[in-house]
Amino acid sequence: MLDRTIQPLTNSLDKIDIVQPERRVMSNGVMLNVIQAGEQDVVRLDLLLRGGRYQQSQPLQALFANRMLREGSSRYTSGQIEEKLDYYGAWLELSAGMEYSFLTLYSLNKYFPQVLEIVESIIKEPTFPEKELRTTLDVNRQQLLVNSTKGDFISQKYFNLSVFGTAHPSGRTVTVDDYDVLNREVLKKFHRHYYHSANCSVYLSGKVTAEIESRVENAFGKQSWGEIKEREEFETFRPDSSMEKRIFVERSDAMQSSLRMGCVTMDRNNPDYLKMRVLMTLFGGYFGSRLMSNIREDKGYTYGISSGILFYPGTGVFVVSTEADGEYTENIVKEVYHEMEVLKNDLVTDKELSIVRNYMLGQMCRNYEGPFSLAEAWTFIETNHLDESYYQRSLEAVREVSSSDLRELAIKYFNNDGLTEVVVGKKISNKL
Repeated sequence: MLDRTIQPLTNSLDKIDIVQPERRVMSNGVMLNVIQAGEQDVVRLDLLLRGGRYQQSQPLQALFANRMLREGSSRYTSGQIEEKLDYYGAWLELSAGMEYSFLTLYSLNKYFPQVLEIVESIIKEPTFPEKELRTTLDVNRQQLLVNSTKGDFISQKYFNLSVFGTAHPSGRTVTVDDYDVLNREVLKKFHRHYYHSANCSVYLSGKVTAEIESRVENAFGKQSWGEIKEREEFETFRPDSSMEKRIFVERSDAMQSSLRMGCVTMDRNNPDYLKMRVLMTLFGGYFGSRLMSNIREDKGYTYGISSGILFYPGTGVFVVSTEADGEYTENIVKEVYHEMEVLKNDLVTDKELSIVRNYMLGQMCRNYEGPFSLAEAWTFIETNHLDESYYQRSLEAVREVSSSDLRELAIKYFNNDGLTEVVVGKKISNKL
């Protein structure tokens, strides 16, 4: 019988055993990464195309060049694509990031040949049909109009503008007019420049059979495909942050005020970053953080508040975000700065550091236990230009960081005067 009065033994996590991809370069130069994991007859296919929002010549170009892939190809109409994917029990995800565009397919092994044929067609020969494009643009235009009334959307817009400036891709804001100038030729141009074999990486994960691997190679690895056969050099962008300390956007109809505070900070290649992750988690990165304990649990100003570092090509942005009744906004700002000062002056207790450390180690274990999460882990490494030791180094940093390390990092990076404050909501006092 199990004696439930005895606590189970616990073990420290000394090493992360993440299944490594089996890598090989196919005949046309495309890298194939195979992650053999899982016992179910299910497979995931990821196509990474180097080129995203940072490379587009006008707003929305990368997003809709990717999104419209499923709306028709030379062999299939949009209706046929959806019907066949549904019939074979497959799931297709399309997305465009800052420097990469993605296609992710989940399929049963026995139907993989049928759905791979669809994927090959929409990647190599999309038609970007006019009717479907107009419909898709109209839907997304209406969604933008709805989002433009929300405080969190507005505060993020002004925060990005303040942090990056108008010349930076992350500082530019999509407008309704941008939808009106988007057309098939604009999308075809982006597809021509970035959707080709010299710009592609392939990941297969799950229960990958020799037949599945062979079919993927026949579809994407035998001959060069796409119109442009060379990788383009990407332009680099530097943030041009505003010197304005406080930005207030009045919304007389707002039920709550939306608050963003932050500034440009380190990127993932900074030698301080891996230990800085621990400080950011302790400060505002989980439910038991300093900000949550003070501002939600103790003061009751908000239902939730969080902080972290958001990453963009070549840089990172430290940000604190929350929504609360407008009358509490100034108090929240003061408490955020107060918690920053505490971390700069006082050592974190061993008990609190142990709690944060165990939370982060538990997250690491959960993040890399399944075959498809492993695919996400390794595509993350490629798209963020990291080396394969990143996860082991992350583990070591969490285990080895000390209270003194955290205080030194707080002193170095928590610059109260350097934070921009963006508030969107009702005008409560002359302070806003």
